[in-house]
Amino acid sequence: MDIAALQKFLNDNGIELSGELQVELISGGRSNLTFKAWDDRSSWVVRRPPTSGLTPSAHDMAREYAVTSALQGTAVPVARTVAFDADGSTLGAPMTVVEFVEGTVIRDQSDLAALSDDQVDASVGALVRVLADLHAVDHRAVGLGDFGRPDGFVARQVKLWAGQWERVKTRELPDVAVLHAALADAMPATSAASIVHGDFRIDNTILDSRDPGQVRAVVDWEMSTLGDPLTDVALMCVYRDPVFDLVLGSQAAWTSDRLPSADALAQSYAVASGRDLGDWSFYLALANFKLGVIGEGITHRALQGSDSGAGAVRAAEATPEFIAAGLRALKGATL
Repeated sequence: MDIAALQKFLNDNGIELSGELQVELISGGRSNLTFKAWDDRSSWVVRRPPTSGLTPSAHDMAREYAVTSALQGTAVPVARTVAFDADGSTLGAPMTVVEFVEGTVIRDQSDLAALSDDQVDASVGALVRVLADLHAVDHRAVGLGDFGRPDGFVARQVKLWAGQWERVKTRELPDVAVLHAALADAMPATSAASIVHGDFRIDNTILDSRDPGQVRAVVDWEMSTLGDPLTDVALMCVYRDPVFDLVLGSQAAWTSDRLPSADALAQSYAVASGRDLGDWSFYLALANFKLGVIGEGITHRALQGSDSGAGAVRAAEATPEFIAAGLRALKGATL
């Protein structure tokens, strides 16, 4: 972080600093690098892509800034946007600046241990309602009519992740091709269109420190687009599988058995949103397909020397489990 360059950028965008600007890294690794910056009066969050292992579509700062700007004033809690460096002239890469939101981030199971069972239930209920609220936003009314291409979204997702498998596979897994073919055959005839977050679970939100049943902000929007809302819901549910810990390289809060089951989450969403979960087995299978390929990709990058995150070499151990779960889902089995 070039603090002097950041200070100039803030000044150039009408932010008058009070005292010395200080910066610390909040989180890094495979996601965008996130910094807290502050002076004697205010605090901000600065985000930029990682310095290695860059996948442009997975670290799209313009996309993140566009959607969070558009969601200001809606029922979806997001940090107030401050400024965006689109050409990367400040830090050598695109950068967003938003207000710092005070609260608690529940990343792993040790963080979750600080919550009572009632607080866990309240937080999960709030998360589901926020996701339903996101999918209810009129994307055209908030200026996101051109944010994505919802028509044919699920078909492109199936094709995208099949193509990604060919680029990152570290061994042959015949069931991947079987699942890909089955997904292509089971494609829903129609699908809804909404803003989708693309990576929705508890650790991508900030909860109120005194009332975990209140979501202060949803964060990490770099995967957002216009698409089928049920892909968001299914991914949220499949993230509950304990094998997802291998992908993250930690004991994730969202995989804890203290949380509702995937089926219970789906039903809660159906009630909160009023949406019919039609073709649900397809969406579960697609989410498993995606996570299986992602796990393989993490190990692929580790073997290439561009991902040294915790457990990166082992992430692909989750891939056969997700692919098998996807095939079971299409056969009507429960998660």
